[in-house]
Amino acid sequence: MTSCADGADPAADPSPSPSSPTSAATSASATSPTPPSDSEAASEAAAALVRKYYETVDRLGQQPAAPLRDLGAVAVGIQLSAQKTLLKSQRKSGDRQTGDTAVVKLDIESVNLDNSDPKAGKVPTVTINVCWDVSKVDVVDSKGKSIVVAGRPDVGWTQLTVANYHYATDPSAGWRVATGQDLKRTPCEAS
Repeated sequence: MTSCADGADPAADPSPSPSSPTSAATSASATSPTPPSDSEAASEAAAALVRKYYETVDRLGQQPAAPLRDLGAVAVGIQLSAQKTLLKSQRKSGDRQTGDTAVVKLDIESVNLDNSDPKAGKVPTVTINVCWDVSKVDVVDSKGKSIVVAGRPDVGWTQLTVANYHYATDPSAGWRVATGQDLKRTPCEAS
């Protein structure tokens, strides 16, 4: 990513070349990457959190002894409650997940960095459409028999709202999945 404007590789030329402070500063700024905008940084952080969210939900479904409090690191509000309820029910029945959900595609739909009233829920959000593939995921009962409904779609889309209730103090790591809704959309190609 870093290259000189004239195409010469400074490391390949052992002879010293004089440079003025102005040309050195110009050269450094020409090769420095542009820092991401606040919206780009939020999108990147939210997308990384979504991948971690799916990994965490998979792990908790596969390991019945893993603490459900781990969900708090990736979800909040409605989504946190829904996942806890689902996993508690699954564990009570002795059911367990095998295999991992593949996140095939993430489309950032919108970014809203309004942090005007966190107590009233006005916090920064990123809306992400996620194409997932569960073709390698099964849920088995205590005897190891699959309980997945025949005809379950292996690939689909879900729209997640990722919120940051701690944006003022933690703009990069405070993101959590707040809500999710399945979308009626042509599935992307499976992974």
